[in-house]
Amino acid sequence: MMKLNKEYWENRYEKNDAAWDIGHVSTPLKEYIDQLENKTIKILIPGAGNAYELDYLIEKGFHNVFVIDYAQPPIDAIIKRNNALAKHLICDDFFNHKATYDLIIEQTFFCALQPDLREKYVSKMHDLLSEKGKIAGLLFNFPLTEVGPPFGGSHEEYVKLFSEKFTLKTLEPAYNSIKPRANKELFFTFEKK
Repeated sequence: MMKLNKEYWENRYEKNDAAWDIGHVSTPLKEYIDQLENKTIKILIPGAGNAYELDYLIEKGFHNVFVIDYAQPPIDAIIKRNNALAKHLICDDFFNHKATYDLIIEQTFFCALQPDLREKYVSKMHDLLSEKGKIAGLLFNFPLTEVGPPFGGSHEEYVKLFSEKFTLKTLEPAYNSIKPRANKELFFTFEKK
């Protein structure tokens, strides 16, 4: 199996091989963000790529928002798009990150990790969240294969993986996925136990 390291991801961006990049915030995340009332919460978007969610959050009045990605090309692309966003960007390995957040937004990060890192992901998410903090976003709902990324997963797998450290508030098929992802995504909100 190939190593999905910093070089792998930087190479994908440099070759413009980023099929997951839809060029805007996805509808399920946009609608979730639209109903958030507290604009002061501290938000992290891990493995964010070009992070259109960041632009949208800033536009909606959220200013305590941070993006972490260990590939430099998407970080550079965000700065090129809007230099003022530079202060919101962290170029590092998610698993090395130390801070506390009220909300972590998940969009194609979990599915891009080697499946053997999933338990580590759950623990790290738990560590990064404040008391009663939440992870919210989208997880793919198609069979886990050896080929990826993206790597799939199922409702049952996610329940088993997250229930020990999180209260599963929502885990249901996304009714508002973009067309190419229709019937392949679960929208979720998990609260730290």
